[in-house]
Amino acid sequence: MKKLALAAVLAGAASTAMAGSMGSAAKDDVVMEPVVVVEEAAQSSSSAGILIPLALLVLIAAAAANN
Repeated sequence: MKKLALAAVLAGAASTAMAGSMGSAAKDDVVMEPVVVVEEAAQSSSSAGILIPLALLVLIAAAAANN
């Protein structure tokens, strides 16, 4: 009975060890290079960065003048 249990353990260990062997990797030597995607930034006008703060200041000034 001990020999049967030992044989089952060894068979299980051998099948697990062979599951990830390098033998299967040698057959699949296909290497695909990754695709590089380059997105160009949209060009915005240089005044776009100052337009929103100026509009906010105008709204605050209008609200302050209304009081």
